[in-house]
Amino acid sequence: MPNKLTYIIAAILLTIMAGLAFTSLVGDSATMDELSHIPAGYSYVSQKDMRINPEHPPLIKDLGGLLPYLFLNVNFPKDHKSWTEEINSQWWFGETLLYKSGNDADKIIFLARIPMIFILLLLGFYVFRWARELKGNSAGILALVFYSFSPTFLAHGRYVTTDIGAAAGFFISIYYFWRFLKKPSKKNLIFAGIAFGTAQLLKFTVFLVAPALPILAVIWAVLHKKSILKYLGYSLLLMFIGFLLVYPVYLYHTWNLPMERQINDTEKLLSSTPFKPLAKLDIWMASKPILRPYAQYFLGLLLVFQRGIYGHTTYFLGEISAGGWKHYFPVVYLLKPPLAFHILTIIALVCFVCFVFRLKPKIGSQRIKEVLQDKKHFAVFAMLAFIIAYWLVSLSGNLTLGVRHLSPIFPFMHILVSLGIIHWIRGEGTWLLRQSADKLAWSPPKAEQFVEDLVSEPLEASERVKRATFRAPRFRDNCPSLLKKHAKLIIICILFGWYIFSSVSVYPHYLTHFNELAGGPKGGSRYTVDSNLDWGQDLKRLKKWVEENNIEKIKIDYFGGGNVEYYFGKTYEKFDPKSGKQNGWLAISATPLRNGQGKPAPGFKEETGYYNWLKTYEPVTVLGNSIFVYHIK
Repeated sequence: MPNKLTYIIAAILLTIMAGLAFTSLVGDSATMDELSHIPAGYSYVSQKDMRINPEHPPLIKDLGGLLPYLFLNVNFPKDHKSWTEEINSQWWFGETLLYKSGNDADKIIFLARIPMIFILLLLGFYVFRWARELKGNSAGILALVFYSFSPTFLAHGRYVTTDIGAAAGFFISIYYFWRFLKKPSKKNLIFAGIAFGTAQLLKFTVFLVAPALPILAVIWAVLHKKSILKYLGYSLLLMFIGFLLVYPVYLYHTWNLPMERQINDTEKLLSSTPFKPLAKLDIWMASKPILRPYAQYFLGLLLVFQRGIYGHTTYFLGEISAGGWKHYFPVVYLLKPPLAFHILTIIALVCFVCFVFRLKPKIGSQRIKEVLQDKKHFAVFAMLAFIIAYWLVSLSGNLTLGVRHLSPIFPFMHILVSLGIIHWIRGEGTWLLRQSADKLAWSPPKAEQFVEDLVSEPLEASERVKRATFRAPRFRDNCPSLLKKHAKLIIICILFGWYIFSSVSVYPHYLTHFNELAGGPKGGSRYTVDSNLDWGQDLKRLKKWVEENNIEKIKIDYFGGGNVEYYFGKTYEKFDPKSGKQNGWLAISATPLRNGQGKPAPGFKEETGYYNWLKTYEPVTVLGNSIFVYHIK
């Protein structure tokens, strides 16, 4: 496939992704995390003060707050208790700024989301770039197709949350480190350092890259018989450059944060941390003016580890727990991505196993070294190692909130599966094409060109002419043979078509995508909710439905970042979900509905079962697959 055509296709795919993301975000109300992140970001940009939501780095939130700051006259609640007195009262502050300070919440939310799409596209560009460097134009396009139509990235890439930023941070920082290992130079070292530092400003889980880089550097040095200390030093110098970048960013965000306030907040927020010595060190750093930026950074890092230990209450497979489940992420990973992707993953995995099996007689330490010495093979090894390590970390934690926490592995999976597919097709497809060349009567030059580019090296000019001048009448006679010999291509095209259809068919409700194993989006809430399906994105759709159906009063149990009173006014009727059966119109988000119908997991002591009475009723409608509307008479 010519480079020019490749770039055109890549641009089209990214344009489609941007269009799907942008047009689908317009109707969504604020998600749960956006209630905190958007107002926090606005406070950072406008106040230079990071007292709100320190448990996440500022960069994503800064981008979310930038356009509202530039183009809207936002009333900032600087005298509200959530800002002046409370400690990290992020939800109260967020609700106050968006819905109770005379601001246009929808405009703020809309403008805040626009920069997120550029991060989504930036990551897509690097997915295409790395895949293309490893296996050529076809691999780049296939990986970008996976990425561009991924329901997970189309869903979360539109919101002011840190998950896609984390995926970008992991992916781009490891990519630039690989480029440095390929060609050590000052330029590549600086680029890798900047990528690492930027990643640390996107999400704190990207800190896991820090131990990974020295390990990869040592392995590379051993494989190429280089100085281990030298390459270990390179990795440490790279991280030093990155953490230098962290300092000025956090300096800006603590510029107007009073020292006494920072010390007090740090003491209170880390009062229950199991990392007492580190907490004391962080408090001491907060008292030193020159170290205050790093103190705020490490405060967030400690808060993330603290939260990961204690977990979060959620519903999964009929149970309610705050301690999580070890099988949560494997099940969610099985149910959320398109089923076609899993099938293509199996094909790629089988291809890899066959490759290893063919090497079996020659396998040994020397043979492994020879394979990994290849720069492209080492990139594949690094991707596999990262995926395995990230899975192990995810399975060891108690924070089970959604497939979004697995976002960092998807770009690597997209590339690896694409490489496997290309290898599978080329492994046997090339000789089939050439064996059939003398038997085929005719094949359109453009189709031949595409197949040729996908499965083999470019043909010689004489061979190209020969294939383009076969006699047409014999084509019909050889049609069954042609289909048989191109079975792999047909299978791949069908699976990719299925993958794209699975994504496009759920538009604009990408957050609620579940594959066929779960019964699609409508069946997803039986298995899991929260950010897998219901994050509060459909409150405005409920408002529209209520207005269209002339409903005067409706009871609402809502989960998300919207504000029911702000959107519904006097139409909204308050009620206690645990008070028993209700009458009239009732709208319940999937998350509180399943939380009120699930059984308590061992060790969970809070009340459950208060919505079991609704099991005998069918909803009048389910809006956006996430809000169940009942009419109880």
